[in-house]
Amino acid sequence: MSFIKRLSLKKLRKNSSSPTKNSQLPQVHYVEQQEQLREDDILIGSGNHSTSSTDMEPLPAPEKQTVLLLHAAKQPYQLTEDYPVPRVEGEHDVLVRTQTIGLNPIDWKAPDFNFAIPELPYISGRELAGEVVQTSRKESRLKPRDRVLAISTDYRDLRKAAYQQYVISFDYNTVRIPPSLSLEEGSTLGVAFVAAALSLGVCMGVDFSFILSGPDLFSLLRSSVPPGSLAEDIRSECLDGIRSHERAKAGDWVAVWGGSSTSANLTIQLAKLAGLKVVTIVDKAKHGLRLSNHEVLKADLLVDSHDPERAVQIIRQNLKGKLRFGVDTRGRESATSLLHALSPDNIDSPPLPAGEQPPSPPGTPKEETLLGAHLIGLTGLPKQQAPEGTMFHTVPIKLFHEVPEVGGALCQWLERLLAEGLVKAPEIIDVEQGLGSINRGLDRMRKGEISGGKLVVKVAE
Repeated sequence: MSFIKRLSLKKLRKNSSSPTKNSQLPQVHYVEQQEQLREDDILIGSGNHSTSSTDMEPLPAPEKQTVLLLHAAKQPYQLTEDYPVPRVEGEHDVLVRTQTIGLNPIDWKAPDFNFAIPELPYISGRELAGEVVQTSRKESRLKPRDRVLAISTDYRDLRKAAYQQYVISFDYNTVRIPPSLSLEEGSTLGVAFVAAALSLGVCMGVDFSFILSGPDLFSLLRSSVPPGSLAEDIRSECLDGIRSHERAKAGDWVAVWGGSSTSANLTIQLAKLAGLKVVTIVDKAKHGLRLSNHEVLKADLLVDSHDPERAVQIIRQNLKGKLRFGVDTRGRESATSLLHALSPDNIDSPPLPAGEQPPSPPGTPKEETLLGAHLIGLTGLPKQQAPEGTMFHTVPIKLFHEVPEVGGALCQWLERLLAEGLVKAPEIIDVEQGLGSINRGLDRMRKGEISGGKLVVKVAE
């Protein structure tokens, strides 16, 4: 790279690290998208500042591989050899050699409770880090030998599952890992990042465009994505889940119940980057000291979850009707408790005094000015119907792999966030060795031994 180019990039980084005077957002970099992407080609990937023609050649891949198969519900996964290596076929396909795998609760809950298993035998695993082997297009932004994180939210496509030595990932679902991040760290944050970004950006309407040119998903879905390309079961959430005037903005409060999970970790990080104030509800006996002093997860209000009724009381008394957004990562019971802590405008606002008439001429209709409460359940929602003034949301996770505009925007934004150090990987609790150790790792998760961080499996160098 020329001396002039190095000076240009240095100046760009220096200028982009100084927010405008009127900004209320912390740690925000204002960078033009095109210039930032040019710099990313140098900062991210294998760490080399130039790419030779040899580096761009596809790497050899074997015909057969070792995988971990599930043959029946409530059974352990079975190590299986001589399984076909998936082939690069579609225009977005990328073949990745698996090096580290991040374990997720769904990997043991699905076989234990017999759900989210579309066929048998089945390959599981939602996120991995490794090395690009082949791409379907020479003009792809991904090159052989790039260090990447592959995020598999499409559990129906076994080619994308992590519990195998070679995996197909879509190029718009693949994140280049900067040299500053290890592969083990890279495999900890994929699914959690996607869930957090969609929860905040779609369900709450947070605009990330002022954070390293992040996506404004609310506007993207309404202006750039044809409604017919959205699956019917998520279309309403994507287009009608929250009204424009209700969108969360800097200074608003969001409560995250179950703050020790990796999904909560990324939700808190992105919320704080967007300038939101965060209430974290967590088992303080286990995580109180760590979270109260954490570099990136320190909450504006830390509440103990041991007594849910008391937790709700503390939130309501401290925030005094200012909490409209809640994200639950635990399940139906905690989501119900979080619902009681929310304060929609039409419930907590005082009624007009007797005899007082609305302003004349009439103002905006009441239903268009009220600010409703919004509860997002990552693992479950209350059994009851949403009360008046409150909306229940489920995260439209399939947006990530079904809509390239969304998946690509999120992955390239995550690349920039990681390169700039604005998002930190969750803590690694332990590292298991080899595909065959996954069953042992999942058993540790079943027993509740993994809390406040991630368990990672190292498959290959």
